[in-house]
Amino acid sequence: MRPNYYRLPTLALYTLPVLLLCLAAWAAPDYLIGTNRSKADGPKIVVAPPPIEKGDAAAGRNVFRFETFGDEGFWTDAARVPQGMKAAKTTPLDALKLGLSFDVDRIEPALRQALAREVRTNHSRRSAPLLNDPKTLNTLLNSEAVIGFVVKNSAGENGGDVAHGGKVGVTCALCHTITDGSVASLPKGGGIGHREDGRTQHFLNVGKLLATAANSRAFYVGLQFGPAGKTIGRAPRGLPDDPTESQVDAYLSNPKYYPIGTFDDTPDGNGNSVHIVPFFRQDLAAPYGSSGQNAKLDDFNNTVYTVLFDQTTLTTPGGRAFLKAEAGAAGLKLSDNYIKILKETGVTGYPYIHAAKMGSPGKDPTLVGLRVDNKKLLDLNAYVAALRAPRGVVTDREAVVRGRELFRSECTSCHNVDQSKPVSDVLIPMKRIYPGYQPKVIAYRKPPLSPVQNAPGTFDDKMVVVDASGRGGIRGAALPLLLDLARKPVFLHDDSVHSLDSLLSPRRGAMAPHPFYIPNASRRADMTAFLRSLDTGK
Repeated sequence: MRPNYYRLPTLALYTLPVLLLCLAAWAAPDYLIGTNRSKADGPKIVVAPPPIEKGDAAAGRNVFRFETFGDEGFWTDAARVPQGMKAAKTTPLDALKLGLSFDVDRIEPALRQALAREVRTNHSRRSAPLLNDPKTLNTLLNSEAVIGFVVKNSAGENGGDVAHGGKVGVTCALCHTITDGSVASLPKGGGIGHREDGRTQHFLNVGKLLATAANSRAFYVGLQFGPAGKTIGRAPRGLPDDPTESQVDAYLSNPKYYPIGTFDDTPDGNGNSVHIVPFFRQDLAAPYGSSGQNAKLDDFNNTVYTVLFDQTTLTTPGGRAFLKAEAGAAGLKLSDNYIKILKETGVTGYPYIHAAKMGSPGKDPTLVGLRVDNKKLLDLNAYVAALRAPRGVVTDREAVVRGRELFRSECTSCHNVDQSKPVSDVLIPMKRIYPGYQPKVIAYRKPPLSPVQNAPGTFDDKMVVVDASGRGGIRGAALPLLLDLARKPVFLHDDSVHSLDSLLSPRRGAMAPHPFYIPNASRRADMTAFLRSLDTGK
């Protein structure tokens, strides 16, 4: 959508849990850390996050793993993911290469044993017939062994048959669960083993997975557009307002435009997919979303279900009211374009999500005037708050000790040494976390919303539209959890830094995002060892 002269990125929708902006030591007076400051274990002033309202954690596990709230209608009847997989003859091996994982506890014993044998071969069709058979993938889907996918029968109950009319929906676990790899673990792919909920699947190729859908145009509001040559995102040229299926697939399948391990959680016309973040110990993390746009975890998750898992809600009266409030006529044009594409592709019967019409569009609890079962949202709160963080990785204890002391003198203006303590519920101003941030205003919005604005590069693309101004906050970044860093292959939410050493190296420059550096390579290695070792101690 756009005003008269420019596409206006309508809004970034407040989604999937706290984006790891990584190590925002914003209070350092200069960008080369290494001066002798007084040592501390955390910030002098800490703003405690509000208590999370919790339900039943055991019930919340079922919500996290298997609850779709009816989104199978979108994924099967609109996007047509299972139909696309059938047409592509997608096999279990293909799924593993996409970064999907299989729950060994949901696989029938004989098949489990056979797959265990085949994964130890060269994976050829002759050596691994089951891994190369699309029918095996159907079997795994029907048994709820493909983590993050659930098959529903005609009555909307779990336990359908994907080969005979069963509808496939998605859950939180798709992006936020891995396995222990006890049966198999593909390098830079998925695995087969016991579930480990809350942990990021860093090699999930979300873009390619969406491109597999028979109607990937149904993901219209999450794509990068560029009418009249104007575009914001990684692709040098955006898609036209009415893209073809092949154009959408080419965009989604290109890791330069849609990097592996990222998801575009902002249906705003910008190409701003961000790295998937952990979803454990959410009692330690607030506010929610990379720009801190949500104060409450259950509001954050309700938006995931009612907007991201069924994007057709943006065509409803509530969705259109939200878009209009955010961007006026340009917001309505985005919705109009989407309605046209849904009609062209034969999509009917939407929206699909099972949610009550309530509240006011644009407000955190009901962003598009919908809210799913509140009890289940609170149960989910309890589960993701209680999920244990993984243990840190220690390979050199002496280096960890040295790194801890360096961290205490250089990083604790913002971050705690003790990761069992909640992060401070504050936002780091964009100019502080990104000294080179010099945005140009694209459009002004009615207060309290800040202007829509964009700076060169990809670091601020996620925040071109979305920030905390809607709830009276500033344009800035929420502090991340510094946990499970040993597994993380890339850093900063836009995947622009490819190691902890690079993150802390002054080679990135004083104007780069998060320019807080350790010039000495040996001391940098100590800090990296400490960061990789961090856990909650429980």
